[in-house]
Amino acid sequence: MTGKTINSFVKKRNILLILTYGVGMAGLIFLLKFIEYKYFIRDFTTEMYIGIVAILFTAVGVWVGSKLVKRKSAEKRAIDFEADAEQIKQLGISRREFEVLELIAKGLSNKEIGEKLFISIPTVKTHSSNLFVKLDVQRRTQAIQRARELKIIS
Repeated sequence: MTGKTINSFVKKRNILLILTYGVGMAGLIFLLKFIEYKYFIRDFTTEMYIGIVAILFTAVGVWVGSKLVKRKSAEKRAIDFEADAEQIKQLGISRREFEVLELIAKGLSNKEIGEKLFISIPTVKTHSSNLFVKLDVQRRTQAIQRARELKIIS
């Protein structure tokens, strides 16, 4: 055998040995985890399983409920009033600015708007300022009046 073929043979043998040890170690880890799982199954009491199932059902219930409430409130708003999407697009009002405008129209303060939309007060002020520029107004009341004239809000 030449030096090149010996090196090739040794490399293949080492790779095979490493793979064999790797598969063996993975099998042993799997076996240990399986035994550990069996131990925990016997160790937990029935009350613990009932508690885990109750927490899972509560989480799923809250998630489903929140999805249903959002859908109903969105449907209610759609029935009450249809905003002029073309006018909103033409003015360049973003979705977040539109949400701020709706809350301004409901009479909420900057702090209340921030809490409701989970944004900071300076961000609310920035959105308001952008709205004032886009609607060509100076105050919140003028913004509401102008938006109603343009049929952006109800």
